[in-house]
Amino acid sequence: MVSVQVTNRIVNEADAQKLISQGINPFMAKLWAARGVSDINQTDTSWKQLLAPTLLTEVEKGARILADAIEQGKNLLIIADYDCDGATACAVGIRGLRMLGAKVDFMVPNRFETGYGLSPAVIDVMLERISPKPDLIITVDNGIASVDGVAAAKSHGIDVLVTDHHLPGDVLPDAVAIINPNQVACDFPSKNLAGVGVIFYTMMALRAEMRTRGHFNHRPEPRLDSLADLVALGTVADVVKLDSNNRILVSQGLAKMRSGQMSIGIRALFDVAGTDPRQANSMDLGFKIGPRINAAGRLADMSIGIRCLISDDYDEALTLAKQLDEWNHTRRSIEQEMSSQAMEEIEGDNFTLKHSICVFNQEWHQGVVGIVASRLKEKFWKPTLAFAPGDDGEIRGSGRSVPDVHLRDALDLVSKRYPHLIQKFGGHAMAAGLTIAEKDFNNFILAFDKAVVDISGKTNFSPLIETDGSLDLAYANAETAIALTQQVWGAGFPSPLFRDVFHVRNQRLLKDKHLKLQVMRGQQMFDAIWFNHTEELPETVELVYEFVPNYWNGNVYTQLMIRHAM
Repeated sequence: MVSVQVTNRIVNEADAQKLISQGINPFMAKLWAARGVSDINQTDTSWKQLLAPTLLTEVEKGARILADAIEQGKNLLIIADYDCDGATACAVGIRGLRMLGAKVDFMVPNRFETGYGLSPAVIDVMLERISPKPDLIITVDNGIASVDGVAAAKSHGIDVLVTDHHLPGDVLPDAVAIINPNQVACDFPSKNLAGVGVIFYTMMALRAEMRTRGHFNHRPEPRLDSLADLVALGTVADVVKLDSNNRILVSQGLAKMRSGQMSIGIRALFDVAGTDPRQANSMDLGFKIGPRINAAGRLADMSIGIRCLISDDYDEALTLAKQLDEWNHTRRSIEQEMSSQAMEEIEGDNFTLKHSICVFNQEWHQGVVGIVASRLKEKFWKPTLAFAPGDDGEIRGSGRSVPDVHLRDALDLVSKRYPHLIQKFGGHAMAAGLTIAEKDFNNFILAFDKAVVDISGKTNFSPLIETDGSLDLAYANAETAIALTQQVWGAGFPSPLFRDVFHVRNQRLLKDKHLKLQVMRGQQMFDAIWFNHTEELPETVELVYEFVPNYWNGNVYTQLMIRHAM
């Protein structure tokens, strides 16, 4: 059983008092101060607070190249990534460029055939499928590592403009421009833009360039804020840190959805998810809309997701959204089966649970191993890699880590110690992917386990739940619950969790898997639910919970969503 530590977030009292003096109520001032907000301007999510596009290295150069291409009637092709960030980035690129008069199409690599990003294999497929061949390729959410792919494109007379947000390697591709806040030479203050954010900034710079060239002297200037819903979806789904700049992008996108001004495709996705966009929040994007887009890339063809997002016909978009919904249901059933098989292996007599977890099954699906790794990591709180069969004796793994272990660094350490053990790898601190030979799996397990200990200096890892302390009963009302869901929470800016002692008045199981309760604190009774938890709670218990609104029959009630009990 994993031991959970529960602590209270540290509130910078000076920042809290400053926020109160600037007009923020004490409740919100405390929450914001605990998340590094020190001035009321950091809570302003209006467009005027957005960082200027000109701060992004090479964005003006890229804008000039794109403006020239539009003026010369060149054929543009977007090469997208196969996750939700890549799909929304592609949709922003397609919609934005067409608004600005470009001839543009898109292609998305098949993760099971050509791998990640703009590879030489993608160029080969493109030359077979696309006629006439493009004059300029624009990468979105990929390309910074595509040294060979860009070279392959150039050998066929095709220029490449890279827009990406991933960390660069030692060698950069020979692109006509590279727009990436994380390249060494870029001083853009927010290093946390998602891929969709980078292409959105590129569109803003392109519009500014075309404005200076007089393109809008006799025609209306396009409203790029109409793309904000797509930017918000991709930013939340990619779990990038929600710094103040990203919170502006997400807030503006959510405002579009709540006012009914979203794209047809996102409206269709809300409809198939059975979710009301008028109450849209970041959790809806991360857990309801995003997974349906991601399902296409995991199981089949991400072009379906992109076509849904760029459609202007509701019937077409709804048909595509229903297909995405079906794939998401299929993904869930595959993931549940794979997760249960992994649990059987881990709980078997021949499995030794060490400092990390590595599992492999010949029957597993490549597109779902990342979710299985995530489930196992959450259950055992250890860095976890799950593998599925690849090509020609290879197996491909996807990993998830705990905060104590930088996963990419751990894989890099294995690679340096055993140069031939990992064929390729990449990723971030919390998630990574790799390819190894199946015959090397057992050797890799030992090497990775040692690297985890050496990187972290630890042999045991414990999850830490940070709360915002007690919820003042004066604020325990529907108005507060609604206000909390209207804010943008997510990676690096976590949604509020509270902890208080309650008396359990009654409890029962819903659908044999969710614990439904009524609990009392002081003189107030609260409805509460603990999803995927079946054990009854004692009469008096300290709960860690989210305080959320519950909409029912046109009325708004409050509900505690339990996350932990002590």
